[in-house]
This record gives sequence, structure tokens and C-alpha cells, in this order.
Amino acid sequence: MHGKTLPHDHGHLPKGLQMEMPQGQTFEILSDLFKMMSDSKRIQIFWLLCHCEECVMNISALVEMSSPAVSHHLKLLKAAGLITSRREGKEVYYTAAKTSRAQVLHEMTEQIVEVACPGEEEKAQPYDSQVQQVSQIHRLLTEDLTVRYTIEELSSKFHMNQTTLKTTFKRVFGQSVGVYMKQYRVKRAKELLCHSDAPVSEIAAMVGYQNQSKFSSAFQAVTGMLPKAYRKAFAKPQHPENG
Repeated sequence: MHGKTLPHDHGHLPKGLQMEMPQGQTFEILSDLFKMMSDSKRIQIFWLLCHCEECVMNISALVEMSSPAVSHHLKLLKAAGLITSRREGKEVYYTAAKTSRAQVLHEMTEQIVEVACPGEEEKAQPYDSQVQQVSQIHRLLTEDLTVRYTIEELSSKFHMNQTTLKTTFKRVFGQSVGVYMKQYRVKRAKELLCHSDAPVSEIAAMVGYQNQSKFSSAFQAVTGMLPKAYRKAFAKPQHPENG
């Protein structure tokens, strides 16, 4: 798509998107994954193995399928890198793979069908308690922007199901954790650009970006301007004190 002229220029296309647009084959892995997970029983088996390690016979009993049918699904899941197996004597045990792909699919499954991990919340927490926990999470996230936390780390630290954490945070603050924190970091950066003489690289580090290029990209995505241009346009002049 390099240099391609669009039939209609509506002015909506972000600058540089054509140059960075991945080719169609880039998404084939994701397309194949969705095709492979098009069977509801296969998803059920995957979800089950995200929470336990079991043999074919027990999986068959749990999902109410024949062993040969379960074995077929297990073979496909393993080929996709979503589950792993180990042999103990004559028995083979299966469980979800410890990979980012499996973790993302696990979280997506639970969020879409609104189920929670078994054992993490045997009794649903009252909504007020969830809001209080999310407020504590917000305080942790914003008190030191140089530290970044993953959803998994926050879930473990506050003993809160990941899906519940993400859902409650969005309900309280109107945005997902990732989007909210990106905008919060940029908001703080705007204040520093306008009211300090600190170099852009230093401000980037202060709001949690060790890479100035990534900071500039994030800043531009939110404000439509690069940090230096924003400072030039909106910074208040620093008047020396009269001595």
C-alpha cells in the first residue's frame, strides 16, 4: 500500500497507516486460530484444561464426549500450541500451554461468555467491594507512573479475578485499564511539557516510557501532536524571579 491513493480522501486515515499496514497474510495465524476454535466442544475442553491437568478418560466424562472424539480435539489443540501433554507411565495428561496466546484466548473466552475461573471467587464479591478494590488498583497505577503492572500482576496482588478486575475498572473509570493508563500518562506528560523545562526524554521516563520513540507515538496518538510541537504551542514562558 506504499504511496497508494485512496478513491475517497475523508481525512480520517491516521498519518502513516498505509505505510505500516500489515499484509493480509500477516493475519493468517489469527484466522487459522479462530477457524480451529469454531467448535464449541473444543473451546470447552480448552477452557477446562486452563484450570486443570487431566487424562483423556476424565476429560471425556467432564465434557460428555467419547474418548476418540476428545482425542481428536486434543490433537488439534496441541498442534495449535494451545495445550501441552506429559506422560506418566501409560497415562497421558493434558493442560493449557503457558503461552501468551493461550492466556489471551483463555481471558477472551471467559470475558465473552461471562464465566469466572473456578476457585478464584467461590462467592461473588459485592459490587461495592469490587469498586473499592479497583479504586486501590487505580491508586497503585497512578502513584508512580514509572512502574508498569500487568493485569495478571494486579489480579494476583489484589486477589481479584482478571475478568472481574477489567470489567469493574471499565465500569468505574469508563475505559479499559490499558487505554485509561495511556491517556493518564499523556495527561501527566502534557502538564510536564507545559510547566517544566525537562527534556522530552526525561519526561518520557517520568511517565513510564523508557523509549522516547514509543512515548512520542503514544503522545501523538492521544493529542494529535508530537511532544515538542505540543510544548512549543502550549508551554507557558518561564519568567525568572526578579532579584
